[in-house]
Amino acid sequence: MQFLLAFIVVIPLIGAVAALLPAPPGLKGTGPDQAVLRHGVTVTGAVLLAAIVLAAGFDHDHPSTMQATTDISWIPALDVRIHLGIDGISLPLLVLTALLTFLCALHSYFKPPAGPSPKAFVALLLVLESGTLATFAVLDLLLFFLAFEMVLIPMYFLIARWGGAQRQAAAWKFILYTLLGSVVMLLGLLLIGLKSGTFDMVALATDNGRGLTSSVQVIAVLAIGIGLAVKTPMWPLHSWLPDAHTAAPTVGSVLLAGVLLKMGTYGFVRILLPITPDGMHTFAPYLAAFAVVGIIYGSLACLALVRPGSKGDLKRLIAYSSVGHMGFVLLGIASMTPTGVNGALFANIAHGLITGLLFFLVGAVKDRYGTADLDTLSGATGAALYGRAPRLGGLLAFAAVASLGLPGLAGFWGEMLALFGSFDPADGLSRPAFLTFMSIAAFGTLLTAAYMLMLVRRVCMGEKREEPQLADVQTYEFAAWTPLVGLTVLAGLWPAVLLGLTDPAVQKLLAGGKS
Repeated sequence: MQFLLAFIVVIPLIGAVAALLPAPPGLKGTGPDQAVLRHGVTVTGAVLLAAIVLAAGFDHDHPSTMQATTDISWIPALDVRIHLGIDGISLPLLVLTALLTFLCALHSYFKPPAGPSPKAFVALLLVLESGTLATFAVLDLLLFFLAFEMVLIPMYFLIARWGGAQRQAAAWKFILYTLLGSVVMLLGLLLIGLKSGTFDMVALATDNGRGLTSSVQVIAVLAIGIGLAVKTPMWPLHSWLPDAHTAAPTVGSVLLAGVLLKMGTYGFVRILLPITPDGMHTFAPYLAAFAVVGIIYGSLACLALVRPGSKGDLKRLIAYSSVGHMGFVLLGIASMTPTGVNGALFANIAHGLITGLLFFLVGAVKDRYGTADLDTLSGATGAALYGRAPRLGGLLAFAAVASLGLPGLAGFWGEMLALFGSFDPADGLSRPAFLTFMSIAAFGTLLTAAYMLMLVRRVCMGEKREEPQLADVQTYEFAAWTPLVGLTVLAGLWPAVLLGLTDPAVQKLLAGGKS
């Protein structure tokens, strides 16, 4: 198990280096491009298989215990250690990352993105996977920062070199926002490490802030929270996200929404809640307020984009919907209760599955129609996707209703638990304020249902025009999308699959390291 976790984190880096080397003559297939794309599928498939084996070997009776740990001294002068481990909080995110990256590699093999050499594309994809997996596996604050930053450069190039219109501007906006937030975050991490005498996240969580004064905790939460909020993204630090999603290639959008956004909220749960509880207690009402503003803002932006005549872009609409959905995650965290934090972690996974599927589907619609502009797609009577490509239309409608939180699908449980957490927040937090936040967030669910149903009506329904049939779901698309559909249904019908992992770990985290 110890070797397996290290293998999962390191093997994509080795694969990235190998992707840049010439392919052996016997493995070139029809050409070097096909060989390197097949290499990407092989490496990400091996990582996914290892993650599944790791999940199967995980001690489900003790999900609050760090497992598969590696602890090696790296920089003794600063007490920085190569410390890896997983518990019930990080394991689902690790498996989600491995799954989405494999599906993106599989999709790219059959439909390579238009742009420069596939060698660079595969290498960047694997570096991105390694950085994301490391973020969820490391247990040292400085290693967390390095892994957190490691994903920025590959995502920048994926947008800038393989993206669509306005890709350079979107890529620059992405890198500048996230780097500026990260500089502030590093100062907060250094403050915690130097004041407490250790950067070890397990030791700091067990100490539960007792070695840090309240003023140090407040400063640390403000600094680290800004960096995490940019990546989440929290309103009003979200404005890089719609541009990045609109310009990114399909697989870039899937990974950005499905995995990278989770790194910010994971940092709130893994670092700020257990290590700086007094500071989080001070800022929790403000975090909840920004969260519910983001829920309403994201929903209103989507309603404006889906309105006829607004020239709304389908990818941009899904990006703004992410601002609203991640608002529920932040609201659950801000409640500082086991119910709310479990809801936030559940919503993280649900959002990764559903929005990853949505971006795959939107990419497929754009490929078939040549545009993602809603007015062009729907025309005078609607795009009638049900009639022209019934399976694609049905999957888009499924993903839309899953995104709006239909009971029985994954999107429902996270939002409901986040609202329950706000109904009865942690001791010392203003219940009237959180009841207000809960009411506003509940209204946001109605707005979400409104724009998603309008989206389905405009794109999927309408009179069938005298136009040729579109290519329906292809075999490789079916292979890439089926796991996301199945897991969305499974998590919706059997939420204990996830909650059984996260709840004991959350209880221990909020109790200061005591089970």
